[in-house]
Amino acid sequence: MNQTAARRYSTGAMLFHWAIAIAVIVNWRIAEAAEQAEMPAKAEIFANHKALGILILVLTLGRLAWRWTHPVPPLPNDLAKWEAVLARTVHIIFYVLLIGLPLGGWLANSMTGRDIDFFGLFTIPPLPVGANKDLGGSIFDMHALGGTIFLYLIGLHVLGALKHTFFDKNGGIFRMLPFGKVPE
Repeated sequence: MNQTAARRYSTGAMLFHWAIAIAVIVNWRIAEAAEQAEMPAKAEIFANHKALGILILVLTLGRLAWRWTHPVPPLPNDLAKWEAVLARTVHIIFYVLLIGLPLGGWLANSMTGRDIDFFGLFTIPPLPVGANKDLGGSIFDMHALGGTIFLYLIGLHVLGALKHTFFDKNGGIFRMLPFGKVPE
């Protein structure tokens, strides 16, 4: 393996990263559209949000399995200690949110007596929890707050990738793309 390949993420990691990134952005836009809609269209739009959330959960679990079985390239050598700590912290929070947000949504749906229709292919049954509309509503509120926090962290992540690519010139975004220059 050449040095550039060792500094770049594997093809599988790239596929998971970009599939999840696109799905998260689309799911955010679906949630925004649902919030602006009136019933019954609102429920139909949220059905897609819920199904895509479950798909994001499955993709994230696949990405974690991939990460545990494939080497991750080291962070660039020129990062300040605080940048390396911030990068690792944000990535950990990403995984927590990528798992926690779909599970929280599923839990809240379960507590409010709703199944999750997976794009008309099959129905995901409620989790085996008791009905509690008030707690379910509170979990939906935390889900929305978590989604907002996630958006800010995504912005920070993108800004960091752009900084490392265009100012530090250490490969930045090209570490997660199959093209571009990644310095040795």
